[in-house]
Amino acid sequence: MLPIADGPATDLDHLYLTLWPEPLTKPDDLRKYYRPQVNQVRGGDTVARLSLKLQQGYRTLPFRAFVMGHRGVGKSTEISRLLDRVKDQHVGVRLNIATELNPFSFKIFDVLLLMLIRLAEEAHRMEVLPLGGILAEHLVSGIEQWFGTEQVKKSRGESTAASLEAGAGVKGDSLLAGLLGLFASAKAEMKYAADRTTQIVEYRLQRLPELVDLCNRLIDVCNQTMMEKTGQEWLLVVEDLDKTGISPQQLQDLFLQYGNVFHELRVHMIFTIPVWLAVSPEAIRLPFDCYMIYDTPVYDQEHNPHEDGRAAVRAVLEARVLPSLFAEGQMTRLIVASGGNLRDLFALVLDAGEGARARNPNATMIGDDDARAAINKMRGDYRRRLGESPYDAQPIPYSEKSARLVAVYGGTPDSAIPDRVLYSLLRGRAIQEFNGDVWFGVHPLVVDILKKQTHLKPQDPGGTD
Repeated sequence: MLPIADGPATDLDHLYLTLWPEPLTKPDDLRKYYRPQVNQVRGGDTVARLSLKLQQGYRTLPFRAFVMGHRGVGKSTEISRLLDRVKDQHVGVRLNIATELNPFSFKIFDVLLLMLIRLAEEAHRMEVLPLGGILAEHLVSGIEQWFGTEQVKKSRGESTAASLEAGAGVKGDSLLAGLLGLFASAKAEMKYAADRTTQIVEYRLQRLPELVDLCNRLIDVCNQTMMEKTGQEWLLVVEDLDKTGISPQQLQDLFLQYGNVFHELRVHMIFTIPVWLAVSPEAIRLPFDCYMIYDTPVYDQEHNPHEDGRAAVRAVLEARVLPSLFAEGQMTRLIVASGGNLRDLFALVLDAGEGARARNPNATMIGDDDARAAINKMRGDYRRRLGESPYDAQPIPYSEKSARLVAVYGGTPDSAIPDRVLYSLLRGRAIQEFNGDVWFGVHPLVVDILKKQTHLKPQDPGGTD
């Protein structure tokens, strides 16, 4: 549960109450903390376009899309805006891959199972899960058989088999008791089980058509009941596929090898994905269209201050922190150092505020030394990201990365052509993407690094100075 705050933080001791990094998911939080100025400088409102597409898909064909953006730009908050805009026609069910599944080992069938389970749980909560009549009995029976047969194949995975057997044996007083028992066991296995053998994985992949059919049968009965009761349709939102721990190979398997599986599901779907996947050589094989949420610029293409971008980020920050908590010029300094990335900005301000109080218990504002220390710390984080990455298919020497960074900084025409070096720099957020015209820029903290390494001149603009 998020800390409670009624408005902007009024002193350094309570910055944490408003600068939490979690997305705005509640209408009241959106009202208090969301500021539309950010979208006005990003090159278009992605949520407005998605809203229109969902309206067009209402009672016609399912709409599916990818939403992408660099980590920290506010994708999940924008999804909250979207769900609020389409709530008269759609009920959103949000699935978090990074927390509800094992991010290091999930498979396509785990994602489908999570969709099935979460849809059933939300339909039950809204009292639109039809568990009466022969149709429901056949559906529940099919789900039980899917799990039941699985136990036979788990002779070497006794701990997981035992948990599933416990769920499968719960009949209770209704179909619901058995179904919820199955789901509880399945969720535990998807997140924590470490005893899957190759045989188990292969066997489940062979049974994908059965699982797709079960998902569609549940979607159909829940959609029908929901439409009759409220006039709404379901919208599944699969989030956090860009989190640390999810490898490029996992995402390529999910959407390139098994993309047709999602096409077969009869429900509206939105997936949030990392930018690199949409600009990779395999992007042409992605099953759905991509919608980009761009970075917010603090410099323009000529490395001059982007005043509108800075003002937009300032509006977001001032909704959470009183300007009086910053010494003159320090709020702007931290905004520039963040590169317009809201997650980084909140981390910088929190670090600077904690540093101010640690150095002087009577401090009432963030001063020059406090901001400098926080910026230096984050610059070190960015420097480490420029090294070898476990997510690169092949090691990329820093000489190639630095050469590309200098080329992007100088606006060399071919520097924006996607390749493995650009993917790596985008993934590490050393390079940012702006404004609908698809121009790239070097993050201000990385400009500082390049200047210190003499790849750029000391007087070159675009850094945190």
